[in-house]
Amino acid sequence: MSSYNLTHLAQLEHEAIFIMREVAAQFERPALLFSGGKDSIVMVKLAQKAFWPAKFPFPLVHIDTGHNFPETIAFRDQLVAETKSRLIVRYVADSIKAGRAVEEKGPNPSRNSLQTVTLVDTIEELKYDACLGGARRDEEKARAKERIFSARDEFGQWDPKNQRPELWNLFNGRKHVGENFRVFPLSNWTEMDVWQYIAREQLAIPSIYFSHDREVVNRNGVLLAKSPWITLLPGEKYEQKRVRFRTVGDATCTGSVLSTASTLAEIIQEVASARQTERGTRADDKRSDTAMEDRKKKGYF
Repeated sequence: MSSYNLTHLAQLEHEAIFIMREVAAQFERPALLFSGGKDSIVMVKLAQKAFWPAKFPFPLVHIDTGHNFPETIAFRDQLVAETKSRLIVRYVADSIKAGRAVEEKGPNPSRNSLQTVTLVDTIEELKYDACLGGARRDEEKARAKERIFSARDEFGQWDPKNQRPELWNLFNGRKHVGENFRVFPLSNWTEMDVWQYIAREQLAIPSIYFSHDREVVNRNGVLLAKSPWITLLPGEKYEQKRVRFRTVGDATCTGSVLSTASTLAEIIQEVASARQTERGTRADDKRSDTAMEDRKKKGYF
């Protein structure tokens, strides 16, 4: 069938499946980075389609900050059981104990950036030469600079000025010893595409993506959920709000949005009218104008 006769979701799906098969063909030890969020859930579904009826040929790797939303971890374990996938978990807390990373101080010490150390160490430990991630170019300006096959040096670092051309869907996976790749099959997807695909495929997702009552504190415009890792500042207090999460990450820096969207159709409608990007709720991206790019240069996802 001609690609001109396919819906845009079908074209995006075909491209992502092609990329995943390229990874399986070009690399010896690939892995799929899995957070339990909507993008990585879509990635698992695409991997199942790419290699059906066989199982997809790579494990799911979760870099656990220890500051997770309980709903996300419960969903992760349920999905792994249902898909009979192999899950590998490495903990930021272990990197801190080993002196490889230093815990932040302050009222909401985030471990989000510390994931970089744990991820790079995990890649070296398990000799992964390609890690599939669910990042998309529409998420953030630093993401928009990145290729689908993103080369990383022997230290896991990304150089935005040294990237390979990707013309006519030709992906160059050649690497030197010690180097590896991050691969992003959803690069050309948008947040709306992801939600429409979830609705089309009727994928299960963690409950925190739907509207619910939660205690939150407004800190610098970010609605942070009550958690054991957040200390209230003078004058602050938790308030019960009707919220949902557009993105899932470290609970100390991932904000919620006021919302009454309790179905996929309502979420899609809400996303269509949103004036803020989904990462506009992430406090870690507000630390500086180049926060994401600085983390990526050090080896972040």
